Amino acid sequence: MNTAEIPLDPSLRWEWVKYQLRANESSLASVARELGVTGPAVKNAKRKPYPRVERAIAAKLGLLPIDIWPERWASNDEPHRRRPHRAECASGAGRKHNAAYAQGHRKTGTEA
Repeated sequence: MNTAEIPLDPSLRWEWVKYQLRANESSLASVARELGVTGPAVKNAKRKPYPRVERAIAAKLGLLPIDIWPERWASNDEPHRRRPHRAECASGAGRKHNAAYAQGHRKTGTEA
């Protein structure tokens, strides 16, 4: 695929990405299913950096993420980060499984 034909305008680029996915018999919905995320989560990559989704889309198109989103990626195949020491995925210490947030349910009378 010729990377020179990738539009520089972000909105045109997103339409180009969708067209190329369809041409490769794929879609944003199939990317979402493969990643186990919702459709709107994949569409967030249009407006803001989402490295996991960007990598998956680029892989579907046979490109590198820097080819599609050069303003979001460094030349060493690492995303530009606003918060450089933060992991891409949650560390597992979320509220749902954290003992510090264990709370009972008021209607059932259970306690944590």
